[in-house]
Amino acid sequence: MHFMTALQAAWQSRKSLLCVGLDPDPARLPAHLQGRPDAILEFCKGIVDATADLVCCFKPQIAYFAAQRAEDQLEALIDHIHDRHPGTPVILDAKRGDIGSTATQYAVEAFERYRADAITVNPYMGRDSVEPYLEYTDKGVILLCRTSNPGGSDLQFLAVEHGERLFERVARLVAGEWNASGNCGLVVGATFPSEIARVRGIVGDMPLLVPGIGAQGGDIAETVQAGATANGTGLVINSSRAILYAGSGEDFAQAARRAALETRDAINQHR
Repeated sequence: MHFMTALQAAWQSRKSLLCVGLDPDPARLPAHLQGRPDAILEFCKGIVDATADLVCCFKPQIAYFAAQRAEDQLEALIDHIHDRHPGTPVILDAKRGDIGSTATQYAVEAFERYRADAITVNPYMGRDSVEPYLEYTDKGVILLCRTSNPGGSDLQFLAVEHGERLFERVARLVAGEWNASGNCGLVVGATFPSEIARVRGIVGDMPLLVPGIGAQGGDIAETVQAGATANGTGLVINSSRAILYAGSGEDFAQAARRAALETRDAINQHR
């Protein structure tokens, strides 16, 4: 299934714009999982199984797996999501950005090795560095635009031509020339709601992946009001730590479900 089709179906059938980010920190795993060789996988599977009906997608962050030599557990996790929760898209948060020949290998890694439905990509080396991902026309390619970190302004807010900011140029390029297959999205942080609104005005109904609520302090109401489309969708609002670590005991998955339900409902209040 095309990533965009699966995402739209999840928005509607689950009445959810919530994405749960899977960023497993070994130091924060429950005590009963500590020391197990499959601890990361078991923790993430617990979170996934407890929250799958509440989310529009999951977003594993590759660095949290690779740093622990747990790439095999990432593969198994994505397989588990596809097998146990079909129709739930998986966005591999990798933020890749390199020249075309290397980008080709990164695309193979994301879409063939890990079987992700979408990937986050850094666009700042230009179209030829993004083209290998775009060639997988049924997969989502979600490009960094206006990120949630304070230092994002160092470059993304620079003026380019006619008063346009660099992040606005990225949005315009991606929504126009780069989106021939209709498989692109953009990352726009919840910490900058006015910029979410500006990007939405440029790109129309293109999906926006919005990190920054929860632990990073982004406001849910402002995010939804700035970025939702006319039909109340268009957003993939990510929360990671606030859901993953809502509990620290053997009932961590149930605690995560309560936090996810609360977040989903808070988002829906403003749709």
